[in-house]
Amino acid sequence: MKNQIKHVFFDLDHTLWDFDKNSGLTFEKIFNGNKIDIDLNDFLRVYEPINFQYWKLYREEKVTKSALRYGRLKEAFDGVGVHVEDDMIQLLSDAYIDELTTFNHLFEGTFEILDYLKGKYELHIITNGFEEAQEKKMTTSNIRSYFQTVTNSEMVGVKKPNPKIFNFALELAKTKADESLMIGDNIEADIEGAHNIGMDTIHFDYKDSDNNHDFKRITNLKMLVNHL
Repeated sequence: MKNQIKHVFFDLDHTLWDFDKNSGLTFEKIFNGNKIDIDLNDFLRVYEPINFQYWKLYREEKVTKSALRYGRLKEAFDGVGVHVEDDMIQLLSDAYIDELTTFNHLFEGTFEILDYLKGKYELHIITNGFEEAQEKKMTTSNIRSYFQTVTNSEMVGVKKPNPKIFNFALELAKTKADESLMIGDNIEADIEGAHNIGMDTIHFDYKDSDNNHDFKRITNLKMLVNHL
């Protein structure tokens, strides 16, 4: 594989950019700023699976961006039994998007592995995240310069695992599937999506909780040196 692969594509959230940590810090900031009296850990425990499910619905074109941003908060507040008025939920939803990109925690080993790879391969991003937010995340965390191309779902009009977004990214990178590798945390969106168009894949299982498949798997980014 090492000889054949010329282009390495990364997912961004939950793969390089530590979404869970940055999201938790964002909620702490906006709850304090808006005097929302809530136990942050209780909220995050309820919110994270709700957010995961909303993103699945968003990938499947079953909810809009605005419905995702409002619904995940509304359901999480209801889930912890804290009443928050709709106007405040909308305000918090906007504040969350504004503030999220001001935090820049990356997974351990991100800079080391990108430095290791950049001389050997062309590096790229494929993300389902919102365009304006993803660019800010990469800039704030100082990783934007590593990537030759960035493909996001808003540019293409479809989301991973739709083959169109992978084919768009390959065309943008001027490469072919059999010369390309996709690294991401989500089996359905990143790994199966890329595999289905002929790309090689590595699953970044950062929670070390999903080895029920036949795809190559790592639990730490530095483990990529064993594959590339």
